[in-house]
Amino acid sequence: MIQTIASVGLPIDETLMIKKNRLVPLKELSGNEKRISIVTGTHGDELEGQYVCYELQRRIRKQYHCLTGIVDIYPALNPLGIDSLTRGIPGFDLDMNRLFPGAENGSMPEYIVSQIIDDLKGSDTVIDIHASNIFLEEIPQVRINELSKDTLVPLARKLNVDYIWIHAAATVLESTLAYSLNMIGTPTLVVEMGVGMRITKKFGDQLVDGIFSLMKELGIWNGEVIEPKEPIISDDGEVMFLNAGSSGVFLPAVEHWKNVRKGDHIGDILNPLTGEINETITSQTDGIVFTLREYPIVSEGSLIARILA
Repeated sequence: MIQTIASVGLPIDETLMIKKNRLVPLKELSGNEKRISIVTGTHGDELEGQYVCYELQRRIRKQYHCLTGIVDIYPALNPLGIDSLTRGIPGFDLDMNRLFPGAENGSMPEYIVSQIIDDLKGSDTVIDIHASNIFLEEIPQVRINELSKDTLVPLARKLNVDYIWIHAAATVLESTLAYSLNMIGTPTLVVEMGVGMRITKKFGDQLVDGIFSLMKELGIWNGEVIEPKEPIISDDGEVMFLNAGSSGVFLPAVEHWKNVRKGDHIGDILNPLTGEINETITSQTDGIVFTLREYPIVSEGSLIARILA
């Protein structure tokens, strides 16, 4: 059942509408059903979640009799951004994920995000799906504020991701959807995976498998599910950042999500004008490359890789 959760008028007789699709069990609702909410499209250039929304619904409809709770799917919190492939809200130059919890009597963007919060609150779990930007590729991972780790880590372990990254509270922005919901008692997991402006099907399938595993744990699904993979769990202190020391064209020498040793060759920053190598980048630790530069043009300070030590 498709529902409109927020609607505002736009110029030239157009209307901005935020919609969700609610899937409910075939039996009559008792009012005590568990509810999971799948949210994506906050950033218009992050498209990995679009496939997840499609595939999740396709599999549910194939075995609809196994659905025992409520699944709410919000594929486009920022529909104008998705339509224009713009990260923020077009016309406002605002990052929607820096506006929560919003205000019902505020500006149009503030009103929209306040309605989103009102509709999501009370979910037994919210999964907030993001992609990386166009510059970096990320393995499927859940990012958690350490303030909420006791509640969220057990849920995240069911999601079939490769990695759970627990961030220090000081590094987490308080104006995000996930922070706002977690602070009012609605458990919210932030998933990051893939690359901006594209869809990585294998990552989407991996996450959908995990969502069904979590749904079964919550009592929302009684069909067969996979045994989720055991993720690596770490905090900020175990992650090393590699940044470019010069400008040029980055050519990687390693594969994404592969082990490296201290001193291993990560890649080179090339100078197409002179035909020389401006910089050779090596690993400063043993570990796994879980973030790797995808877009080749770099400037001094550009993130090249993250290594989980």
